[in-house]
Amino acid sequence: MTHPLNPRCPYCGVSMKKWRNPQLGTWTGEYQFVCFEDRCPYFEKGWAWMLDHFNVVASYRHSVDPVTGAQGPLPVWSPDALKSGVLEEGDS
Repeated sequence: MTHPLNPRCPYCGVSMKKWRNPQLGTWTGEYQFVCFEDRCPYFEKGWAWMLDHFNVVASYRHSVDPVTGAQGPLPVWSPDALKSGVLEEGDS
């Protein structure tokens, strides 16, 4: 399955960014698309949801696997978590 080159987050409409999958991760491909918009309601509401349901200070960001099309949460422990893995244009 292929995915648009510049998908938009279904929760905030902002263009999602390519994020490099960890080397030992279980995701397919080299990257996935992730919404790194800090004002995204999915990310903002995730803090309270995780605290209420799991008693942890964490949230999640919306992600899309461009190989399979699978979508779901990518857990984060701070607003800056995982941002260092964002790929610049031309990286893969």
